[in-house]
Amino acid sequence: MAQAAETVQAAETSLDPAHESEASTLFFRCGTFLTRQGPAILIHVGLLAVWFAAVHWGRVPKFILPSPIDTAATLGAAHYNWVQHLTTTTVEVFGGFTLAVGAGVTLAVVFSWFPLVGRAVMPLLVSLNMIPKVAMAPLFIVWLSYGIGPNILIAFTICFFPIVITMSRGLHEVELDLLDLVRAVRGSRWQIFTKIQLPSALPYIFSGMRVAAVLAVAGAVVGEFIGSERGLGYLMLQVQSNLDTPAMFMCLALISLIGVVLYGLVILGERTFVVADARLD
Repeated sequence: MAQAAETVQAAETSLDPAHESEASTLFFRCGTFLTRQGPAILIHVGLLAVWFAAVHWGRVPKFILPSPIDTAATLGAAHYNWVQHLTTTTVEVFGGFTLAVGAGVTLAVVFSWFPLVGRAVMPLLVSLNMIPKVAMAPLFIVWLSYGIGPNILIAFTICFFPIVITMSRGLHEVELDLLDLVRAVRGSRWQIFTKIQLPSALPYIFSGMRVAAVLAVAGAVVGEFIGSERGLGYLMLQVQSNLDTPAMFMCLALISLIGVVLYGLVILGERTFVVADARLD
């Protein structure tokens, strides 16, 4: 009797309009995801297939181009300390990026509220940004010694400038008639900023954050190349002396994974706070 009742209940659930609506909604979302992301997924899969074919049928020496299987097999070797190096690089990338976003947005707001300060400081920022960050890295190491701190600072200096530029541009890309209207009804500077300038600047700031996400990864790895005791960049230099190409490829893959995660978080934030018509995608 109990089994028959469960069968009847399952049949009623399958015929429930609400259940069918949920299923159709899920199917629609999956279809939308595959339509939007399908080409990108196919390109990545195709790249792996070409890589595999080049190694196994192209007669490329393994010490030059290891197979994806040999590369993935290095994750099982304990002596690489993947977790420690991955954690270090992740902290450096996210730390430098977070500092750059906070400082860049704050400075852009100051430039918007006090134009004289912007006209005085912006040329200095441009001049400092022309200095190659690789040339500044040894100075950071001399000042701060080895460790995560200098690498976070290098990542910060590389991805800071795009955020300042885009945020400053966004705060000024506001219709003058709209500003005059708000001032006519005695809107405060804070109200003008929060209700008009900031919403209009969000597409610009997220565009800058997309660029900064890529640059932050490069900055952290450059710092590890120059002077570090941990991190994926440091590990790449160590395994290079042994011609351990599979481990080098895995370092590159993990570095790319960190960048993809950060870039994905930026896109998620953009889709959360920016209206669809103003987004890049």
